[in-house]
Amino acid sequence: MDLKRFFIHKRKTDFRHFLTNFRKINENEVVTLLKYETKKTWVDHVLKNIDAFLLDHAAAEKKAAGMAISMISHYPDKPHLVKIMANLAIEEMCHYRSVIAFIYSRQKQLKSDQKDEYIHALHALMRKGTEAYFLDRLLIAAIVEARGAERFSLIANAMEKGKLQKFYHQIAQSEQHHYQLFIELAQFYFNPTDIDKRLNYLLQEEAKICKSLPIHAKLH
Repeated sequence: MDLKRFFIHKRKTDFRHFLTNFRKINENEVVTLLKYETKKTWVDHVLKNIDAFLLDHAAAEKKAAGMAISMISHYPDKPHLVKIMANLAIEEMCHYRSVIAFIYSRQKQLKSDQKDEYIHALHALMRKGTEAYFLDRLLIAAIVEARGAERFSLIANAMEKGKLQKFYHQIAQSEQHHYQLFIELAQFYFNPTDIDKRLNYLLQEEAKICKSLPIHAKLH
């Protein structure tokens, strides 16, 4: 059984009961909840500099896997989170492997990771205090995944048909699912009122961050 099939099998067997306890989120909800709509100028710039975008995408997938491992390290006493983050880390590394395959097929080389100003600005919003910090980590992760779903979908819809376009359609769907995972985890550990109030605030702040950042051939 290859790694992808192993991941899918484990998720179905380990978490079917856990995931069915929460309402399912419509795909459109992932994008419509965002308070800022990515501009066409960003899409056009990415398509003109797709090699640079692929390099940034690879770095983002690697960091996402690291984030999942970090969550396990910080919360070893939360079995639901540990199991889900372990599977997420595997999935993100599968995505990383796919992205670097595209990079190498285009005769390009990986580069050193660069600071992600978008992620840095979001992390600056995290509150102190064990429970507040935990909730913020989950909700900010959900927002990052929602933004990824929006932008990967925009790219895929603007691309010519081919393997890379198909890949980005698949990645967009994966990001939608990851958004749902983090929202479900928040729902598991916190009450809806606290989630809704904080999520709305963070979404408004995320919109401000997006507006303030220059256009680059980067995911964020």
